[in-house]
Amino acid sequence: MRDKLFIDSNIFVYAYINDDMHKHVLSRNLLKDNVLVNEIVLSVQILNEFYSVMAKYEYSHDEIKSCLGEIIEQAEIAPLRLDTFKFCLFIKEKYGYSWWDSLVLASALENNCKIVYSEDMQHGQMIEASLKIVNPFLQ
Repeated sequence: MRDKLFIDSNIFVYAYINDDMHKHVLSRNLLKDNVLVNEIVLSVQILNEFYSVMAKYEYSHDEIKSCLGEIIEQAEIAPLRLDTFKFCLFIKEKYGYSWWDSLVLASALENNCKIVYSEDMQHGQMIEASLKIVNPFLQ
């Protein structure tokens, strides 16, 4: 059975932007190595964050749209629902993460992910005894 992995927007950004070649290569390899073996999950929030960051790097709308098309083909896109919002409130209160990171965690948990890949949260921490945070740049 394939594991479900939640990927934060920063991993996708590094995969497309090569300012930091180390993170670029690690991100591309992480995605390439997992797309066929595991199920990649992300939320609509991740797509929005990706668009915003890529626009700051002065990618055109068409370029970003093309990147998003590639990402969407590789992943299950989870909706953000009222239940996700309510669960986010609980996660934020319990773990003290920012609103946006708590929303990532809530979505990953709702979608039964085993791992969330992000550089923004505490590497190795278990959330609700079922979701592990992994910073792929520390491995």
